[in-house]
Amino acid sequence: MCGIVGYVGPRQAQDVVLDGLRRLEYRGYDSAGIALVVDDAIVFAKKAGKLANLEKAIADAPLPPATTGIGHTRWATHGAPNDVNAHPHLGFGRRVALVHNGIIENFAELRARIEADSDELGLVSETDTEVAAQLLELQLASDIDLTEAMRRVCTQLEGAFTLVAVDAHDPSRVVAARRSSPLVVGLGDGETFLGSDVAAFIEHTREALELGQDQVVTITRSGVEITDFHGNPQEGRRYHVDWDLSAAEKEGHDWFMRKEIFEQPRAVADSLLGRRTAEGLLQLDEMRLSDQELRDIDKIIIIACGTSFYAGMVAKYAIEHWTRVPVEVELSSEFRYRDPIVDYSTLVVAISQSGETADTLQAIRHARTQRSKVLAICNTNGSTIPRESDAVIYTHAGPEIGVASTKGFLTQLVACYLLALYLAQVKGTRFGDEITEVVMQLEAIPAHIESVLDSAESVYELARSLVGTPSVLYVGRHAGYPVALEGALKLKELAYLHAEGFAAGELKHGPIALVEDGMPVLCVVPPRGRDQLHDKMLSGIQEVRARGARTICLAEEGDDRVAPYADVLITLPRVPVLLQPLVAVVPLQLFACELASAMGHDVDQPRNLAKSVTVE
Repeated sequence: MCGIVGYVGPRQAQDVVLDGLRRLEYRGYDSAGIALVVDDAIVFAKKAGKLANLEKAIADAPLPPATTGIGHTRWATHGAPNDVNAHPHLGFGRRVALVHNGIIENFAELRARIEADSDELGLVSETDTEVAAQLLELQLASDIDLTEAMRRVCTQLEGAFTLVAVDAHDPSRVVAARRSSPLVVGLGDGETFLGSDVAAFIEHTREALELGQDQVVTITRSGVEITDFHGNPQEGRRYHVDWDLSAAEKEGHDWFMRKEIFEQPRAVADSLLGRRTAEGLLQLDEMRLSDQELRDIDKIIIIACGTSFYAGMVAKYAIEHWTRVPVEVELSSEFRYRDPIVDYSTLVVAISQSGETADTLQAIRHARTQRSKVLAICNTNGSTIPRESDAVIYTHAGPEIGVASTKGFLTQLVACYLLALYLAQVKGTRFGDEITEVVMQLEAIPAHIESVLDSAESVYELARSLVGTPSVLYVGRHAGYPVALEGALKLKELAYLHAEGFAAGELKHGPIALVEDGMPVLCVVPPRGRDQLHDKMLSGIQEVRARGARTICLAEEGDDRVAPYADVLITLPRVPVLLQPLVAVVPLQLFACELASAMGHDVDQPRNLAKSVTVE
């Protein structure tokens, strides 16, 4: 979750750090803070609330110039989001400043030990972070440098964490450590950066260094030194970031989320680039599993959280239809606690936009202990989940700043379809021309999404007309059911309204009791090619309409049978039923974005949420 920035170089560190925090605020906005090394001392500022509060505090009481600094924007775990608990945290002698992402699971034991050792080391916050800051300062008292102190402290810590620290007595370095929590290095000319992701430093460099598990990194103006927690030298993997600063700016849109909705045609097209060989066969990014290993797979388990989980539900329909391999879809947070049956013939597919989702990471580690193969679907090059998987499909969505995922979801769907088709190709469950036909249908999707976006204003008008509604229901069948769930989640995330998604056939088994006069019910209608599905969906629409619901129907253009039962009709391009989620979810994204905006909410930074969930 939390956003972290570190800098050593010739520039004013305050400007670099604050600029980085602005681009990382989507990772957490409960508080923000900055620490600089100035004249053998730490100067700092921190404030509860959004980054603007910190910027105002600095404007009112300017910090002195410095060229070494760290910063943090927080999603609160330990301790309320207030000024005292905001990062950075300082050691007892104010020699060390530390920022932290993650949870130190044994902090209570460590805190008790510190408080028992000395009355002078009283802790002032409720956070686990301050414990680590005190431990660092105690280590520095034994006449070692900050790098060695960090290594020694990390061997005492349990849990998942990224720690970034500066020493008042050594302005030449920033030292960081990571365990199961994101951190990347930016490599500049005579300057070096740290960030929770590359957005932190993309304005200054597109050259990045990927860090491994349980590593300590020291950055200076001249470069980088990496070791493990025991001091053994390590190597990072260097890579080039294939997007620039403009991709992380709003480009005239009021919200990043709205910009990202309108970027979806390009994102889907980019996700499909280079997927076919000259012979017309499908190829995937980093398929390190042999064809024979894939042929031996007799069960697939998809693990994911939130929006990614709904992409996995769609994947189940596609994989089972095209390959006849049974698929289970699991919430990552529940997977390893139910004693799942996995072995060498099971493929676990982990879907994570960030590649750092803590629940999903722990789930794949459990799967690997059971000898299962793991394939990751991810948007973030070099993140932990792809590195710990046997194969990877990158979604190539580019940066997604809005906390509520949009283009991330669509490109995950594309990756899921590609995986299903690739498995069908390897297993021989579909002929080559059948696979080619579906790929060509996928390649036509960006134009279809454009046509949906061309009608955005009618969706906006609908959203504005529903300001004040207390509850909205979403229903769908088959691949439209996960779309209904995703639409409801978007409204909950952004508008803070009661919103529920249901399988339409389940309405009469209880949820129809929620329907009352005037309640909006958004209905995702299957394409007419599946007549039985279509007929059943029409029955469900009539059931809620008979009880006073205001029916808002998403149906393919030319579907005259739906119109008599729709109070509002939103037309979708004609696509196959399995691919319909790629176009049907777009109006629901527009609807949630506009309704939340009309209600006066912060669409990009909804309350209590953060973009990447890196704690369990």
